[in-house]
Amino acid sequence: MRRILLPKLPVYSLILLTVCTGILTGCSKNEPVHAEPQKPRAVTVRPVIEQQLQASLQLPAELTPFEVVAIYPKETGFLQWIGVDRGTRVRKGQVLARLTAPEVDARRAQSEAQVQNAQSQLDAARAKLASDEATSNHLKDAAKTPGVVAGNDLIVAGKTVEADRANVKAGEENVNAARHALGAYSAFQQYLQVTAPFDGIITERNVHPGALVGPSTDSATSVPMLRLEMDDHLRLVVPVPQAYLSSISTGQKVEFTVPAYPNRKFTGTIARLSDSVDQRTRTMPVELDVSNRDGLLTPGTYSQVQWPIHRTGMSLVVPKTSITSDLEHSFVIRVRNNKTEWVNVQTGLTKDDLAEVFGDLKPGDLVVARATDELRPETPVTTILDRGQK
Repeated sequence: MRRILLPKLPVYSLILLTVCTGILTGCSKNEPVHAEPQKPRAVTVRPVIEQQLQASLQLPAELTPFEVVAIYPKETGFLQWIGVDRGTRVRKGQVLARLTAPEVDARRAQSEAQVQNAQSQLDAARAKLASDEATSNHLKDAAKTPGVVAGNDLIVAGKTVEADRANVKAGEENVNAARHALGAYSAFQQYLQVTAPFDGIITERNVHPGALVGPSTDSATSVPMLRLEMDDHLRLVVPVPQAYLSSISTGQKVEFTVPAYPNRKFTGTIARLSDSVDQRTRTMPVELDVSNRDGLLTPGTYSQVQWPIHRTGMSLVVPKTSITSDLEHSFVIRVRNNKTEWVNVQTGLTKDDLAEVFGDLKPGDLVVARATDELRPETPVTTILDRGQK
């Protein structure tokens, strides 16, 4: 068998190899690495303050006429004349249109003839009564002489007078009935004349002379002759969120604007509350009375109302920039013991650069002036008090 001879190494080479191997072996072991402590981040803070908050909330509203009516005739007839059109201003009691109904005219003429006939019959009955009374009285005078007038003739004359009086009474009742019937037709003819129920402006006209018109029906297709709106006195209807209902008081003045006059403020007075919250919108309609004597405002216009809010108690407020949010919550970042913590809040009123908040906060707590969700909880910080805080 053949032997392989290795070259001999010097002694010092072996020692050096052993030392290097030990060093490499020591370096291969897992030893803990000590990280440097995180440097605190400097943040500007402002204290939570407590104050009685009075602010205004911008709410949408709508101007509506104080009174509006769809005008129908009281009776069916043909439109003979109409004296108004869209945009015409009218006064209460003013005649707007006249109708004609030929059958009504015929029945009125017939009723007049019945009155005349009843009156003629009454006159004849009265004349007969007068004649028979005279005859009866003459027989009574003659009967004072014995044997001149038979007793039976005197009785017959008396009964005749009684019958005549009954005929006169019946004739008077017939005349009264005929006159009442004639009066009903006269009133019916007055219904053919359409008048304005109040002062206002005609905003809709749907008929022209010759059209057959009649009273309103329950049909959804029923179209009025005219539509009249009162425009010198308006209602401003404001849907107020339920969270702000406690500050409403009747008689309070409220300012609002309209798109037609963006640089002008108008004023209304809180007059009526519905006292019922709409379950769909969680708002309550509140009505304001608005005077429109100058005619600048138009019914149907949308408005923006500066709704006043008065908190009865004290509120906690923070800068608006102190409130931030993630996908789930709105929160402020409070600094306590030089570390950050997120505090969930709900927001309320706003005034200038401040916002009302509700949450686990108390007056004097320091919150980051400009919050961001990048500043995570338990982050070490150093604080700089914002001197702009009043």
